[in-house]
Amino acid sequence: MICVVCKNSNTEVFAHFDDKKYWKCGTCKAIYLDKRNYLHSKEEYAHYLTHNNDIEDERYKLFLSKLMNPLIKELKENSTGLDYGCGPGPALAKMLEEIGHKIYVYDPFFFPIHENLSKKYDFICCTETIEHFHDPYKEFHNFNELIINKGVIGLMTNFYTDDNLFEDWYYRKDPTHVVFYCEETFYSLAKIFKWNCEINEKNIVIFKKI
Repeated sequence: MICVVCKNSNTEVFAHFDDKKYWKCGTCKAIYLDKRNYLHSKEEYAHYLTHNNDIEDERYKLFLSKLMNPLIKELKENSTGLDYGCGPGPALAKMLEEIGHKIYVYDPFFFPIHENLSKKYDFICCTETIEHFHDPYKEFHNFNELIINKGVIGLMTNFYTDDNLFEDWYYRKDPTHVVFYCEETFYSLAKIFKWNCEINEKNIVIFKKI
């Protein structure tokens, strides 16, 4: 089995939980669900419709600010960015537009605007999305192609911190979550794509393209 995150062959079966098989990479330490256990796309879409991503919800905006605040410290005024995996309510895009940035959106289910994947961006933001990636290596490679030199990629996802807690972790139990990252995973990605990696906030990663 080749790791879906770093493409290394140093992988092994990690565990079986709830009739699902999980693999773990010995190189980047990512844990990921066997593809035979993925939801059908229609089931996945139906699950996303249950999410409450209200653009006007102050609690949701506060949640998104956990990524936005460290991200904007890295941006120049009037930067152009892509909110990737924005869901049905692109709240972060709106928040960034309100402070002067130009934002495009893309979501394979809700905003499949493929021309937005052929532009170049100063930054990409991706909140609570990368855990849904069926082919993470491909997605991160695409991010690398989409950002300019010295561009910024801001990610937010829950990091796993302890193998022994994985079975009962609420994040694992979301049926659309198929890949789980720890700090070492992101440092491995940075090495692959020649990015700088900063992890200064809980569950937040800032990559900078060299």
